[in-house]
Amino acid sequence: MADGGELVKATERLLEGRHGRLGASALRAALVDLYEFWLGKGAAAAGVDTAEPGVALAAVGGLGRRELVPFSDLDLLLLHNGNSGVGEIADAIWYPLWDAKIGLDHSVRTPGEALKVASEDLRTAMGLLDIRHIAGDAEITARLGAAARDHWRRTARKRVGELSDSVHQRWARSGEIAQSAEPDLKHGRGGLRDFAVLEALAAAQLTARPGEELLAAKSLLLDVRTELRRELRRERDILSAPEAETVAGELGFGDRFTLARKLSGIGRTIAYAVDVALRSTVEPPKARFGRRPVRTPLDEGVVLHGNEVALARDALPAKDPALLLRVAAASARIRKPIAHGTLRTLADTAPELRAPWPADALKALVELLGAGEGLVDAVEALDRTGLWARLFPEWGAVRDLPPRSPVHSWTVDRHLVRAAVEASKLTTTVSRPDLLLIGALLHDIGKGRDADHSELGAKISAQVAARLGLSKGDSALVAAMVRHHLLLPHTATRRDISDPATIQRVTKTLDDNLVLLELLHALTTADSLATGPGVWTDWKARLLAELVSGCEEALHGKGFVPPEPMGAEQRELVAEAVASGRGEVRITAAGKVVTVVLAVPARAELLAPAAGVLALNSLEVHAAVLRGHDGGRAGVFTASPKFGSLPDVTLLREQFARAVAGTLPLTQRLAAKERDYGETPTANAKVIWFDDETSGQDTVVVELRAANRIGLLYRVAGALRRCEAEVRWAKVATLGGAVVDSFAVAPRTGRVDQAWRFKIEAALLAAAS
Repeated sequence: MADGGELVKATERLLEGRHGRLGASALRAALVDLYEFWLGKGAAAAGVDTAEPGVALAAVGGLGRRELVPFSDLDLLLLHNGNSGVGEIADAIWYPLWDAKIGLDHSVRTPGEALKVASEDLRTAMGLLDIRHIAGDAEITARLGAAARDHWRRTARKRVGELSDSVHQRWARSGEIAQSAEPDLKHGRGGLRDFAVLEALAAAQLTARPGEELLAAKSLLLDVRTELRRELRRERDILSAPEAETVAGELGFGDRFTLARKLSGIGRTIAYAVDVALRSTVEPPKARFGRRPVRTPLDEGVVLHGNEVALARDALPAKDPALLLRVAAASARIRKPIAHGTLRTLADTAPELRAPWPADALKALVELLGAGEGLVDAVEALDRTGLWARLFPEWGAVRDLPPRSPVHSWTVDRHLVRAAVEASKLTTTVSRPDLLLIGALLHDIGKGRDADHSELGAKISAQVAARLGLSKGDSALVAAMVRHHLLLPHTATRRDISDPATIQRVTKTLDDNLVLLELLHALTTADSLATGPGVWTDWKARLLAELVSGCEEALHGKGFVPPEPMGAEQRELVAEAVASGRGEVRITAAGKVVTVVLAVPARAELLAPAAGVLALNSLEVHAAVLRGHDGGRAGVFTASPKFGSLPDVTLLREQFARAVAGTLPLTQRLAAKERDYGETPTANAKVIWFDDETSGQDTVVVELRAANRIGLLYRVAGALRRCEAEVRWAKVATLGGAVVDSFAVAPRTGRVDQAWRFKIEAALLAAAS
């Protein structure tokens, strides 16, 4: 019996490169040779070569295709011609692999049984196309392979519908490689499974065999998958940022961003090829009595032909510059793909849209951008055929551009399209929905260059808007949207929006323009929703609405009326705290968001106990507002669970009381909690000062940008306390794995000077390290 442990040790030696590190393709070839040798030896020891009636060991999957990547499962078939002792032979082969903990997908069948399973199971039918003989009676393997390929050619067209459904279901589960921050190299749209679909359709003679561009794309995917598994020493197909840096270096790319852009491009190549192949092999629905599909008019020069959007017979693409946009808008609106022939015709004959665009072209563009979810596939089809670049030459700088921030789920170009999709749901909330959609599409167009993307983007978008045919005033509005698209979210989450100085700064920045304010409000919502999961929250929406409301009041001439320092309930709670001499707390919960109002006597600590207790219960603080009143102070903290449900409210009250009294060992318990989480900062912390964004003498805003960690706000509050800094208000924003915490602080004694700033800055950086 063969020893599976020897196979594992030999595999490890190959991965370690003891005799020289093999490249990715050479490593796969070496693994194939190693596994074939071991399986051949094991099969011989099990009696495969001498069995009567004949027995054969065959491989499918990665080993069958000679594309075995590290830590892949083996897909093996033990074939026989009715041999009664085949069970014992199988055990002799399988058990050493199981004992060595090598993944194994196995079956024992006659050729007839294998064909029967293939006729019922699509995955088996496609898998048998890759069958390759390993040991034993080669005639059995050859007979099954020939029969499986013949059966597939005869039945494939009838199974294309089933194949298309399974492909789309897999895409829904695994996402896509193109324009994804963490692509699934095997199962994602545009991945290796999709290439297998192309090869299967070609084997059925339904499509041409993949060309050189597609073969090169497959080769790179295999190389990345090989290096990823070699680096991790385990099975994994999702490429995340930490591993991507190493993989990029091994494959000769400058950095992970260069590799990500390349992967996005080849993912789009494969995905587009699969989409076209599936559509070309699915028979279109026929009209009654078996007639040809009806051509249903959709727009001028545009029809629905079967399941595809196509050109009408009387369309004149060479003389109709706006036809391209009408085709795309119709496709997006009814969620039907553009026929491949139509795209080729438009690519060959559609004229350039000269500046300024005619009014019907601008109208069609706005209709396209406002079509909703269908916009994504429509833009992808145009971009793949070079038509989108004709409309927006500036798109090349952001195409397949990977995100620099981990909170982004998409490449920059896909994010812009997704932002337009989200903006389409908000068009009834603004007076200029056309500008909202155009601004959403362009708001990050300045990325990918060594410049402030908001400022550069404003210049680019002004040029684009003028080319589209917008008026000078509307072009200026679009440019202002792009320039200031981060103003509202940064202000709402990092500044005291009840401070008149904050409101005045925002309105002044926007030149007192109400239309621009409402456009930015909607754009901020769309931008956040298009960024990634968890970026847009009820808390953020509420803060943004409060900020915009305050600005609207000021701009409407009502004047900004600052709120009372405290509400009646908070003043009452402060009075209770002053009278009792201890902390008082009230807690309300709405869904998974908890609002904690904590009141303490004037000299008692407020921020640190509250932040510590919330961190102790794994609650992320979204906002903290501190106020003083009549011998006491109150803080309003808004938080939600990092995961799971809210902790018991009674427990929170008890812990707050102990924390204020100093009897709860927060420092020790938070240190233990941090050790349990094992969090390590991934970026260096940074401190920024703002001197003109608060009311009151000797009060400045200090902003801490750092990696998020358990108990960070508690440590920061302690650092400020030790530096004799009084916190007037605080704004806390958690953005994925990072935080941006802003504090309005003033010295308890003395004045704001450089020495005091240095002391504060050093303490904050130490707290965040």
